[in-house]
Amino acid sequence: MAMDDTRDRLYGDKKLSLWVIAKRTFAYLKGEMVYFIAAILLLALSVGANMLLPIVLKEFTNDLNLKVSGVSFETLLILGLSYLGLTVINQFLLYCESMLLQKAGQKIIYRLRNDVFEHVEEMSLNQLNMMPVGSLVTRVAFYTANMSDLFTNTLVSILRNILTIAGVTVVMFILSPLLSLIMMIFLAIVFVASFFFSRYVKEIFRQERQKQSEFNTFLNENLSGMKIVQLFVQENRKKKEFDAKNQELRKLRMKVVTAFAFYRPFVSFLYYAAIAVTFFFALQFELSAGDVVAFYLLLSNFFSPIEALADSLNNLQRAQASSEKLYSLLDVKPDIVDLPEAKQIDKFEGEIEFRNVWFAYKNEEWILKDVSFTVKPGETVAFVGATGAGKTTILSLISRNYVPQKGDIFIDGVNIKEIQIKSLRKALGQMLQDVFLFSGTIKDNITLYDSETYTDEEVMEVCRYVNADSFIDTLDDGLNSKVIEKGENFSSGQRQLLSFARTVLAKPQILILDEATANIDTETEVLIQDSLKKMRNIGTMLVVAHRLSTIQHANNIIVLQQGRIIEQGTHQQLLHQKGYYYKLYQVQFEQL
Repeated sequence: MAMDDTRDRLYGDKKLSLWVIAKRTFAYLKGEMVYFIAAILLLALSVGANMLLPIVLKEFTNDLNLKVSGVSFETLLILGLSYLGLTVINQFLLYCESMLLQKAGQKIIYRLRNDVFEHVEEMSLNQLNMMPVGSLVTRVAFYTANMSDLFTNTLVSILRNILTIAGVTVVMFILSPLLSLIMMIFLAIVFVASFFFSRYVKEIFRQERQKQSEFNTFLNENLSGMKIVQLFVQENRKKKEFDAKNQELRKLRMKVVTAFAFYRPFVSFLYYAAIAVTFFFALQFELSAGDVVAFYLLLSNFFSPIEALADSLNNLQRAQASSEKLYSLLDVKPDIVDLPEAKQIDKFEGEIEFRNVWFAYKNEEWILKDVSFTVKPGETVAFVGATGAGKTTILSLISRNYVPQKGDIFIDGVNIKEIQIKSLRKALGQMLQDVFLFSGTIKDNITLYDSETYTDEEVMEVCRYVNADSFIDTLDDGLNSKVIEKGENFSSGQRQLLSFARTVLAKPQILILDEATANIDTETEVLIQDSLKKMRNIGTMLVVAHRLSTIQHANNIIVLQQGRIIEQGTHQQLLHQKGYYYKLYQVQFEQL
């Protein structure tokens, strides 16, 4: 049970009552209520005009039959123009209603999309790691589209169909109460069939949404990892997996198609049966030709809304399921938030202290165990140790991507819990091993699309500072050179230099390098090492590196093993101790 609760909390998938969904949906609708009220009034007028059409046609037909008895041409012309006028008015009202709904609906969906995206941005790294990207994309794009249909079409369509059915029923009873009672039998049959059809299709739609989300997650993950798939010649296996998921979606869609293939012809059969019964009883009840024509039109206005109502109810159920996903995601509270009294600090000196810090990603599987150390302002401190020793975790805790279960972390004597998250992260310049570049230009990636704040010369000055100009100057378009998705058209070393430029441009006071020199060719490494020497002058620098040759000039080297600090000192001091660091250095030296 606990595992299910955790999954619901992390994935944002939980059951919400219809009342809660309706209440929260109304909160979005409330801001555009004027538009919806106006649309409903126009809708009522449109339905009323539509109900008058059969009555006008009834009079026209009766007068046409009686023309030989003295009905004038002018009377027939007036009735014909009245019918045409009512049709034009009806279509104009529908146009105005549609435009009002679209304007209001799109504003609502615009706000909803923003709310969902901004909420995702506020989630911790741990929460985002637990949520498949495909699932989040489905929520922000697909489910909001379903909600858009709810506001712009479904709700008003249901109201229109209900009013139309009610209006048709009233007019029919006015024309012939006995014949109308007979028609109610058909109405009952259609409603019962629609009820069972709706329940059946609802379950299929629920399964389809689940499979669609899984499909999107699979697609996003495998397209992102296509290089690995090709390198390990896994195309056939992935093709089979994709085919299996594709087949599941196809089968579910065919169930829906089959259900509609039975339902719609059945409703059509009842419609034509009702017409036949109308013609039969018209003679029995001695109805006029106009009454028969009016009943014929009314039956069309009677069955079409019922059939459309079933579709609208399915759309309503789809929107309900989508809104449940969206609202439950919005209910996922971010793990890391500012305290009410959190401070905004504009300038950091760069003193960092870990005091008895314990941290585990899961339960009590401790990654860090009672870690304590101090970094003085302007120092360069390196962290060394085997994979899983806790090096990267230390850097993640400083930037508050995670929160330690025990102990405290201080910057300039202030507990980072008491510092506003944005204020803290703005002071940190983080350079990671895997550099992420956005589609756009080199300048876009260095300025993070804030090109209006920085001139080309300012950007190039930073590029020269970190030696990124060494390859930018060779490109035909320079800073305006295109960057494809993830920066795949640049080498890992070039991407890292762009990362350095991006970091320096932000003017941080504390620099964090997590394996920033890993997997770099020798020629580029010389440029990067030169860049790092310059960047040490910016402020405090924290470095995680496997290559011990890159950290020899660090003021302090902290050696970690199984989450504990076992050694620390300068490069020469640690070599002199001939401990764990000495052994690591000897192994790397021999490999060279």
